[in-house]
Amino acid sequence: MHLSKVPFSQTNAFTNFFLDYIYQNAKLEPFYGRYPNPDNFKPQIIEKQKSFPRKNREIVSVVLENQYQNIPLKDIVLDNIRSIREDNTFTVVTGHQLNICTGPLYFIYKIITVINTCRVLKDRYPDFNFVPVYWMASEDHDYNEIKHFRLLGRKYTWVTNQQGAVGRFSTEGLPHLMETLPGDVSLFTRAYQQGKSLSEAVRLYVNDLFGDQGLVVIDADDRQLKSLIRPVIGEDIMEHTPKKLVDNASSQLESLGYKIQVYCRAVNFFYLDDHLRNRIEPNGARFDVLDTTISFDESALVKAIEDTPEKFSPNVILRPLYQEMVLPNLAYTGGPAEVVYWLQLKDVFEHYHIPFPILLPRNFAMIIENHVQKKIGKTGLSIVDFFGAKNELFNQWIRAHSGKDLTVKKEAEIVRSQFEQLRIRSEEIDKTLGQHVAAAGKCTLDRIGKIEKKMIRAEKRVHREKLGQIEAVKDILFPNGGLQERTDNFLNFYPAHPEFLQMLLKNLDPFDFQFNVLTY
Repeated sequence: MHLSKVPFSQTNAFTNFFLDYIYQNAKLEPFYGRYPNPDNFKPQIIEKQKSFPRKNREIVSVVLENQYQNIPLKDIVLDNIRSIREDNTFTVVTGHQLNICTGPLYFIYKIITVINTCRVLKDRYPDFNFVPVYWMASEDHDYNEIKHFRLLGRKYTWVTNQQGAVGRFSTEGLPHLMETLPGDVSLFTRAYQQGKSLSEAVRLYVNDLFGDQGLVVIDADDRQLKSLIRPVIGEDIMEHTPKKLVDNASSQLESLGYKIQVYCRAVNFFYLDDHLRNRIEPNGARFDVLDTTISFDESALVKAIEDTPEKFSPNVILRPLYQEMVLPNLAYTGGPAEVVYWLQLKDVFEHYHIPFPILLPRNFAMIIENHVQKKIGKTGLSIVDFFGAKNELFNQWIRAHSGKDLTVKKEAEIVRSQFEQLRIRSEEIDKTLGQHVAAAGKCTLDRIGKIEKKMIRAEKRVHREKLGQIEAVKDILFPNGGLQERTDNFLNFYPAHPEFLQMLLKNLDPFDFQFNVLTY
């Protein structure tokens, strides 16, 4: 496998918000703690070590042992789970939805990032243990976001009428869906047959894929874990403290010209029960669970939080805080939208005296198989060129290969110069004529620009076949017009290349913030 890299700034795929974080724009420094480089993990370790309670370590370790009790545990996973009890063990976490068959490729890249980060940190700080963790978004209730995935250009959909937190869904129907997939998908068939719930099934196949690397999978839909955040639940629902803090940070970011990613509600918890995950809304002196008959007064709510904390599910605003209160965590690995929305949350962490984790962008990559690379070579274009818009790509090729002069820059400059001279002469006669001349000049330049576009369109017709080949490559590399990693599934490559995951582990550097292009 050959590795090349493209700077993020040349991909046209990332917002200025994300790029400013990557390139350490000073404007964003107040919104995070430490920048993601290996040197900054030592003070992060010290800060987390001082603040993380031993009882939390015991609880997390026991919960994980219970969650893995029906899975043949690999020694390295068991060692990692038990090591969480030790004061010198820390985690690096990524989170993701419970997509079918792992969903888009970037799920794989997230996990590769946390595994390789732990390797780098172990080499740098051998006196400490580092555990890669996948935090399942098992409490999410948006079935529509996880019900389908794309494989070899075709969309496959899981049809079910279940409602509520998707991690609690039965896997009914998924084994049958596996029968419709091409190639050997026994890994997933086995998981969906053996797992009693979607959460269990995901743990099974993720363990099969990454257990040898020591990856630990945690399901936060758990009473013991929720008991650790009782004070947060009460303060959010009854006092709305997180909203005040997040809104303040959001206003500051907007004043700096950034578009914020998430909006904070007055209450940032759902009520969670079988087949139900609905928002809690204040209603006068009561707190109603929307679209249900469930309602609490303040005393009943306090009692419910104390007796059944597992029935309160944090939304996107408070899930990060929950994660950092539960785990001895140093860094969170996420995609561009995740990284920048965490920048809205630092004040919330400070309010609860929880260290803000290092925000580590996940690896970004594109896989190019040999037959596609050969097609790219025939186009005469570089891989960087293909990151441009399709029409710009065509125009670039036409200008470089048509053999004809298709630009009107020289003529446009002559016209611009002539009209400027005419404007000066006319204003000597009457000042009001200048605007008229300038408008006429602009109109003439616009017409010249249209002539250039027509010449290019005519030349495109001559080279229709070659442009068709370029378009075919573009569509392979950017399915549906977006990054490959956001659409294609890893099964596009894994069956033909069993070493696929190992090659990713070998080639992707978690601290080199560039776009990776991997060619077989």
